[in-house]
Amino acid sequence: MKAPLTWLKEFVELPADASIEKVGRAIADAGFEIASIEDGVIDFEITANRPDCLSIRGLAREAATAMQVQGSKGPGVQGSKGPEVQESKGPEVRVSIESPLCGRFALAMADVTIGPSPAWLADRLTACGIRPINNIVDVTNYVMLETGQPLHAYDAAKVRGSRLVARMAHAGEQLTTLDGQDRKLSASMLVIADDGGAVGVAGVMGGASSEVSLSTTRIALEAAWFQPATVRATSKTLGLKTEAAIRFERGADIEGPPAAIDRALALLEDIGAGRRASATSDEYPSPVPARTLTLRADRLARLLGDDVPADDVTRILSSLGFELGALPNGWQVRVPSWRVDVSREADLIEEVGRHWGVNRVPAAFPALRRSPQPSDPGIERTRRLGRLLCGAGLQEAVTFTFMEAAAAEPFAPPAGLVTIANPLSEKFAVLRPSLLPGLLDSLTYNRRRGQESVRLFEAGATCTPAGESRHVAWVMCGARSDHWSDAAAQVDVFDALGIAELLGAAWNLPLTTEPTTDAAGFMPGRMAALMTDRRIGVAGQLLPALTEARGLPPGVVVVAGEMELSALTGMGAAPERVAPLPKFPAVVRDISLLVDATLSAATIRATIRQPHGASTMQLSAIREFDRYQGKGIPDGQVSLAYRLTFRDPGRTLTDREVDEAMATIIAALQSDCGATIRGL
Repeated sequence: MKAPLTWLKEFVELPADASIEKVGRAIADAGFEIASIEDGVIDFEITANRPDCLSIRGLAREAATAMQVQGSKGPGVQGSKGPEVQESKGPEVRVSIESPLCGRFALAMADVTIGPSPAWLADRLTACGIRPINNIVDVTNYVMLETGQPLHAYDAAKVRGSRLVARMAHAGEQLTTLDGQDRKLSASMLVIADDGGAVGVAGVMGGASSEVSLSTTRIALEAAWFQPATVRATSKTLGLKTEAAIRFERGADIEGPPAAIDRALALLEDIGAGRRASATSDEYPSPVPARTLTLRADRLARLLGDDVPADDVTRILSSLGFELGALPNGWQVRVPSWRVDVSREADLIEEVGRHWGVNRVPAAFPALRRSPQPSDPGIERTRRLGRLLCGAGLQEAVTFTFMEAAAAEPFAPPAGLVTIANPLSEKFAVLRPSLLPGLLDSLTYNRRRGQESVRLFEAGATCTPAGESRHVAWVMCGARSDHWSDAAAQVDVFDALGIAELLGAAWNLPLTTEPTTDAAGFMPGRMAALMTDRRIGVAGQLLPALTEARGLPPGVVVVAGEMELSALTGMGAAPERVAPLPKFPAVVRDISLLVDATLSAATIRATIRQPHGASTMQLSAIREFDRYQGKGIPDGQVSLAYRLTFRDPGRTLTDREVDEAMATIIAALQSDCGATIRGL
């Protein structure tokens, strides 16, 4: 909203030495952003909750309050008397309302002479960013800028049936608007119509059929109030953003239409462009009662953190247009109709605080009357998760919850995707069913910029038709180690599984893996389900088709995993304890066996971990150190070598005890796994 200082001075008695910079600074201190000050014009950035300040009068009230000066009545202020009705002959246009979306519809007739506007009026419109057209249209725009109430002038001779009605559009109804565009209307749109059809889109733009032209001698001057939501929806649907729509969709003053018509008719007479030819007809079927709020002095002091003197409270609110009545512990406040944003006591306190000055509130912390509530366990879990995975060499990524349907479909569950009803674009058409599509895009982004080895993780929400859940996911590609001392080897499925095992160990989660074939986006034969008492995730190698579709070169292996965060529970129930270094030596035994090639490693490990000897003896470690399949090994079998580490925390083990444990393990492997022990 651009406001020339000369125009503001018509409504506020500014000091003689008040420069435009001083006025702008005072209003800015009251909470208004200033885009620029140039050539005697202040350009304000008005927020959507303050439609009253999309007018010179609204900004003048703020200036008068901020600078603690008297606001002058100014020309055409609501309540002032409009011009007398002159005797005139010509068409009389009647108005009616057929839709509750139009709350008020006022109209008056005027005899006019079309011509250019006076220089002062045209200059003010130009300074405010509006192009002058002719004296009639310019007056309607001038009054809109001054009062915040949009108006529209119809050529009375072109109004068919001499009647204007606010109604819903007929399905498929056509209208050519003032910008020359043919627009197809829908039944959800409010229009102004005559007996021949729609002549304007209510609150947005008038129609060309009743446009004021050089031949116009009589106009019907209309001012109305339309339900903000319908104007906003219509403006967006038609792709038509106008100065009128900007004001109506934020909430215009429902008491403003008659006063705006009076001001416009008086201005027409002042510039010699016309004279009133009828009284104002005003359809107002459901008058809106004035809002009355109670402002408590103790509540004001509590929310602001400071005691504001009663005289200052009265001065501030009265200057802004509120009417106050005294109460034993505060005020009874009548809210002016143009303040659509004030509906509760806290809003009044905000008004006082803006003009009292937040810089005057003492810098003191409020008294702590009770202990703060403990943080949600999920917050600490996410922090610990980040520390753990960053320590493992991964970097945290944050990706969008919305994504393109094509990117999400390879990871979609059988139930399908959750689509957005009104997406910003096709790039944000669905909610992510998994964290992996976003992480894969981030990995690709880094690879294209020269990062050969990429390791990323993310913790966040995913959405499926079954509901929302929180997951942690990771993706990796490139060399397993970048150090010169290690042989160059690429990450594989076991690196992805290692991250899952790391998470399980950190939360004391008994995590196992099982072969699976139904994990969306993963390669058959190179994927595994992560299991506890149920399936909580998956890890493996992503399909090459997915990685190549994102531009990665063929042959680049990308491994990934995803797990439900809800499985990582119990963290923080007891403090972590560091185990003391063992006092007694361990006993290490190796074992080599032949088993069926289809037998899972998890089954062999579980068999080895069965009870194997004295109750205090521990099998502290199992490590596979060799796998061979080929010459000398029967078809369908594989040779595996394990290193078993035994330890007792209270004494040194004897060879006999370890031999007995090994015999128990061998017997279990032979009976449960069908293993053949090599070397026996």
